[in-house]
Amino acid sequence: MKVKILIYTAFLSSVSFGVMAQKAILSKAEKQYDQYAYIDAIAIYEKVAENGYKDEKMFQRLGNAYYFNAELTKAVKWYDALFALNDQQEPEYYYRYAQALKSAGDYTKSDKMLDLFNEKVKTDTRGVLFENNKNYLEQIQANSGRFEILDAGINSKQSDYGSTVFNNKLVFASARDTGSVARKTFKWTNRSFTNLYTADLNADGNLQNPTRLEKKINSKFNESTPIFTKDGKTMYFTRNNFLRGKKGKDDKRITLLKLYKADFVDDTWTNVVELPFNSDQFSVAHPALSADEKKLYFASDMPGTLGQSDLYSVTINTDGTFGKPENLGSQINTEGRETFPFISGDNELYFASDGRPGLGGLDIFVAKIKEDASFDRVQNIGEPVNTKFDDFAFIIDHTTRKGFFSSNKQGGIGNDDIYKFTETKKLDCEKKLSGTIVDADTNQAVSDAKVILLDDKFQQITEVTSGADGTYNFDVKCSKTYHIRVAKQDYETNESPITINPSDDKAKLDVKLEKQIKQIGVGTDLAKTLDIPIIYFDLDKSFIRKEAAFDLEKVLAVMKQYPNMKIDVRSHTDSRQTQKYNMALSNKRAKATIQWFIQNGISASRITGKGYGESQLVNKCADNVPCTEEEHQLNRRSEFVIVSMQ
Repeated sequence: MKVKILIYTAFLSSVSFGVMAQKAILSKAEKQYDQYAYIDAIAIYEKVAENGYKDEKMFQRLGNAYYFNAELTKAVKWYDALFALNDQQEPEYYYRYAQALKSAGDYTKSDKMLDLFNEKVKTDTRGVLFENNKNYLEQIQANSGRFEILDAGINSKQSDYGSTVFNNKLVFASARDTGSVARKTFKWTNRSFTNLYTADLNADGNLQNPTRLEKKINSKFNESTPIFTKDGKTMYFTRNNFLRGKKGKDDKRITLLKLYKADFVDDTWTNVVELPFNSDQFSVAHPALSADEKKLYFASDMPGTLGQSDLYSVTINTDGTFGKPENLGSQINTEGRETFPFISGDNELYFASDGRPGLGGLDIFVAKIKEDASFDRVQNIGEPVNTKFDDFAFIIDHTTRKGFFSSNKQGGIGNDDIYKFTETKKLDCEKKLSGTIVDADTNQAVSDAKVILLDDKFQQITEVTSGADGTYNFDVKCSKTYHIRVAKQDYETNESPITINPSDDKAKLDVKLEKQIKQIGVGTDLAKTLDIPIIYFDLDKSFIRKEAAFDLEKVLAVMKQYPNMKIDVRSHTDSRQTQKYNMALSNKRAKATIQWFIQNGISASRITGKGYGESQLVNKCADNVPCTEEEHQLNRRSEFVIVSMQ
């Protein structure tokens, strides 16, 4: 049978955020230049909010403005308002709110927000992986078809698995000499006694002459999954808890698995010793060496393992001693079984798991090991290597892209069989994510903007500066979700998500930046400048909706900021109803709007206006022309045009 060891742990990743561009301070000369003036969007929002008006997007912007600027105590005020208005926010707002509350010393409420954050994103790694990968079968299909596989040619009717290549030989575990022993079990007892064998590996990739390894390595119990150092002087391997004729057992009188080390001296393997982090009370198995041979990876269910088995690493010191084993964390491990690690020459971790979305049983997964020892995205390597059965013990030569894996899939010779393969196409799907940063008002390119690439947890990956033509680009991976955050002085920071589609020829995300400091002057329509929605009257009505007063407050704040400003209110309707009716309706709307400003302290001499009915349509939607509701809405609008600044 297969000596399959499996495991899990929990890991919480922190979220980091970039810094929003500081608000520009305009000089008096700028304010007076050519009768133009500027308004600060955030300041306008604050003035509106302080007048008692409530708007979810406004509170989000205000909270974020201070949060990104590291003024967390100020952010608390606006996040308080946001959650009081609507406590069902995106998970990231719970996290930001919690961090801001800590800065204010309110740890009780901060902990509550973190609890709600964790509820939003779930806690069980397997559930999270499934929830985030509902289309996992499509993802596996996209990764499939990259291997040509064949029977390795040395399989027996018993169990053969767990191979490695050493000195032009394949070294593997086999139960071929123990024909009567029970093999079908997933328990740590490993009653299918396997020994280590070698087979000559010819230049054409064929195997022949399977031979049992010497007795000093093979015992009357299980040996499996060997790994050798590059100089050929050291071997690590798995064996039942048995050394020098003595068998160890745990508290339940079960003989578990341990890792052993042997030296190659005078053409023989000798000096077999167990590794110091073994124990009679838990299993340690399936060793793998890092590319630089400074770390040993393995599977175990030692204390601290939260799943059935986890992958661990341990430092190999220069004097041959070992450091303290470290769990690889939730980037790799789940509440299920992770086992049979292998590190390729190009620093990729391959392993088997049943805790991740797969085809069934153990599937083989891969993740790139980064320079900081963390891991890139874990991917299922796909069919035909992975099946609905157990597929495991994957090894690959990173230069030839040839290797071996083990499986108990149908069509094999024994319980477990070894297969050889050639990888015809690498799994890594990388693309260039590019785009252009433009001014939302002028559509002109914005150069020298700070463009930050963040992952799906809002952790910064890298940043660039937009070019003279406003362009930027990043190297990204397929099927991953990223966030692009763009910051530029005098502009509001923009944060946009994008998921990289493997089937798209190019990944592109253009970003429009809204001016934080808005330029205004004679002829400016404040409705456009302040992003006021087109409609704030109900259909066929001339009274101002209660929630629409929030938008009028923006115009009011500007008029109070510039006491000599005069505006003309221009009301328009769509083409539905008669021209006479629409003209009368628009005049009533213009008068209602003017009266609102007068009631809120604006002199009647500063505001004029009238209705234009359907005489100035902005699209084709004239009488008897079929149009959608959205198209008609474009014509139902009000304009607030500055006619004088003096």
